[in-house]
Amino acid sequence: MSDRSHPAHPWPAAYGERMRELLEDARLAEASGDVPVAAMVLDASGRVIGHGRNERELLHDPTAHAEVLALREASAATGDWRLEGCTLIVTLEPCVMCAGAILGARVPTVVFGAWDEKAGAVGSVYDVLRDVRLNHRVEVWAGVEADACAAALTTFFRHR
Repeated sequence: MSDRSHPAHPWPAAYGERMRELLEDARLAEASGDVPVAAMVLDASGRVIGHGRNERELLHDPTAHAEVLALREASAATGDWRLEGCTLIVTLEPCVMCAGAILGARVPTVVFGAWDEKAGAVGSVYDVLRDVRLNHRVEVWAGVEADACAAALTTFFRHR
């Protein structure tokens, strides 16, 4: 397991602003019966080029996680599967499947909100994105607006 913070300094303010936007969007996933998770991909200039929210229930698709959908949209927007120079922001720590997709897309930076103690693959259960045995490592900004992201998930699961 990795430490749970970015080395010695807080996250950039823009990450907090984007995370708050995603929290609003996560409510749309919840409205369709999905776990309230949302993600976006920013290009090097900070423009949103990909967006997704959990749609597993809506699409009856086990791969329809917010991160995967955002990566697909970003790849379509750029015309390239390599998302070098991009940043993925997501309200929940990515799972193993999503971490693999992030590595495959060569995303250099990932920002996430709430920790996932049961299935997280960026420091909680595994640390796939920073595994030195793999060919690509990712800069991770963890715990951005973590309390608000965790509260949205706790509320959802309490009502289930």
